[in-house]
Amino acid sequence: MKSAVIVFPGSNCDRDLIVALRDVTGRDPALVWHRETELPSGLDLIGVPGGFSYGDYLRSGAMAANSPVMRAVKDAADRGVSVLGICNGFQILTEAGMLPGALMRNSTISFVCRDVDLKVENSQSAFTSRYDAGEEIRIPVAHHDGNYTADEATLDRLEGDGRIAFRYSGEVNGSARDIAGIVNDKGNVLGMMPHPERMIESAHGGTDGRRIFEGLLEAIG
Repeated sequence: MKSAVIVFPGSNCDRDLIVALRDVTGRDPALVWHRETELPSGLDLIGVPGGFSYGDYLRSGAMAANSPVMRAVKDAADRGVSVLGICNGFQILTEAGMLPGALMRNSTISFVCRDVDLKVENSQSAFTSRYDAGEEIRIPVAHHDGNYTADEATLDRLEGDGRIAFRYSGEVNGSARDIAGIVNDKGNVLGMMPHPERMIESAHGGTDGRRIFEGLLEAIG
C-alpha cells in the first residue's frame, strides 16, 4: 500500500501516523508539505494527521483546509483514493467540504485527553471491515474542539445512509448523537476524532486502532 501523510504547520501527530503506517504496511509513507500542489503518483491512502494546524487560529482546520495541497487531496478522493483524517485532520476535512458538519468547542470548554470507548456502527467500509458492527473498542482522544455538529437533516442522512463509522459509548465532548467518526457518501473518506494510530501495539495499552490500518491494507491489497 502506497501512502502519504500531509504535514501542516502545527501538525504534531504526523510522526505517530507515519510509524503506524510503517508498522502495518512495511513501507514508509511519503511526507507532503502543505504548500505542495501535487501528490505522489499511485497513492492508495492519504493521511491527514492530528495536531494544531496554524495553531488553531481562526477556527480549527479552517486555514489548513485552504492550503494548496488540499485541492490535490480533494481530487484524489474524487478518484477513489482513500483519505483518513484524524482529530485535526477530521476538522480539516469538514472545513474543506469533504465531509459534512463541523467540529466545535467541547461542551465542557476543556481539553479532553484520555482513552474512550467507541461503538463500531458501520463495519462495511474499508476502514472498518476488520471490526464487527456493534463491537466496542477503546481508542484515545486528545482534543479541545471535537464536538461534532450538523443540522438535523444532515444527521438523519448520515444515520440513514450508514455513514456513521464510530460513536462514543459515553459522554465525551457533546457531539451530536455521540458521533466520533463519519465517512463520505462513497465510503473512501473517513474523519474521526479518536487517534487509532496511538493504539496499534500492546505497548500503547491496546491494539484496537490497528485494525483500521489492517482493513485498509487488506482492501487495497
